[in-house]
Amino acid sequence: MIELEDVRAAAERLHGVAHRTPVLTSRTLDGLTGARVHLKAECFQRGGAFKFRGAYNKISSLSEDELRRGVLAYSSGNHAQAVAIASEMLGSRATIVMPNDAPEAKVEATRGYGAEIVRYDRFTESREEIGAALAVERGLALVKPYDDPLVMAGQGTTALELLEDVPELDVLVTPVGGGGLAAGCATAVKTLRPGARVVGVEPEAGDDTARSLAAGKRVAVGVPRTIADGLQAPEPGELTFEVNRRRVDEVVTVSDAEIVDAMAFLFDRMKLVVEPSGAVGIAALLTRRIDARDRTVGVVISGGNVGAARFAELIAGR
Repeated sequence: MIELEDVRAAAERLHGVAHRTPVLTSRTLDGLTGARVHLKAECFQRGGAFKFRGAYNKISSLSEDELRRGVLAYSSGNHAQAVAIASEMLGSRATIVMPNDAPEAKVEATRGYGAEIVRYDRFTESREEIGAALAVERGLALVKPYDDPLVMAGQGTTALELLEDVPELDVLVTPVGGGGLAAGCATAVKTLRPGARVVGVEPEAGDDTARSLAAGKRVAVGVPRTIADGLQAPEPGELTFEVNRRRVDEVVTVSDAEIVDAMAFLFDRMKLVVEPSGAVGIAALLTRRIDARDRTVGVVISGGNVGAARFAELIAGR
């Protein structure tokens, strides 16, 4: 378990390094949901997603020798970019294990930040096994995408900032992939505002956390077939699940079509370019999966890393 003190320590490390992302509102969104909605726009974070928070918190804790030897991570894109940026800032070098079907915009951005990329097939190979073996072989420090206390604590600074801006928060809505963002944010919210609800959102095809919470143990669903590439974890993390089963009140799901509708709404009405994974919270509100009426709601827009061609393709296919 991580505690509020861990999140606050991460906030100190990230002060002046991570962007303090804006909290945005929309009268149209409020009218559609009957709520007072506040969007924490992590699409404006370094690397275009919240992942920088956890990656920097982890990598900045490494020893000088570990930094000199380099770091390794596995990711479909956002964690990859975050690790590449953070390692370069801290004088290290990153090797990233990325699936063959990762969005090309994320692959090119990761390479552009100076990382070496190792490709694999996510449907026939295990990134955890490849990453662990490669880390040992090359003597690299492994920076996991979510199942690490320092990573979880770093992600929790998202909610810490949101609560400073919106202290009257009644509900926090956050995407759930491996569970690191939800775990960190739930830790901050449940400590500082115990009466608030924390609701996670998953794509319908990747409802591993919802199933796991219902079963009381981790449930694997295989690699989800969804446009939300950042939420394609086949099962919750071991550490993240222990936090989320205690601190997340509910997990709901949305379809890929509903995700695209949310992306279009955010673009049309708020001028935000949001990737599919980042739009799931808005999709859940617009479809009334979450009862937010007359409540003050915070929604984490987790990232905006979607290429122009892919964004246009998804919107045109509605």
